[in-house]
Amino acid sequence: MDIAPRPRFPIEEFLGFSIEAGEEHAVASLTLDERHMNPNAVAHGAVAFTLMDTAMGAAVMSVVPEGCYCATIEFHTRFHRGATDGELFAQAKVLTAGRRVVHLEARTTDGKGRLVASATASFAVIEPRN
Repeated sequence: MDIAPRPRFPIEEFLGFSIEAGEEHAVASLTLDERHMNPNAVAHGAVAFTLMDTAMGAAVMSVVPEGCYCATIEFHTRFHRGATDGELFAQAKVLTAGRRVVHLEARTTDGKGRLVASATASFAVIEPRN
């Protein structure tokens, strides 16, 4: 299956991350800076969440029929450690892909390979309206 080019969108540009997608997987990455930090100088949990959610969406798009799109319907996140500098990498992979729902898992690690956050999620497969 050919993977269609993924459009860029405002949150990706604002947070400054990039995504590489392949069949049934994707990786979102960024280099932490001041816009990612909470008042305690630790990366806000929403940064890891956004990286994982977006990487999962890109992985889903590699397994849905052409013309379809997806939406997150359930997302469970665990935060394991804080990140204060360097890079973050969110690796997502498809666990099962049905006609209507795709289940995935993701892991966000820091530049030293330490686990920062992990997640499981389900995405709806949405067919275009005629």
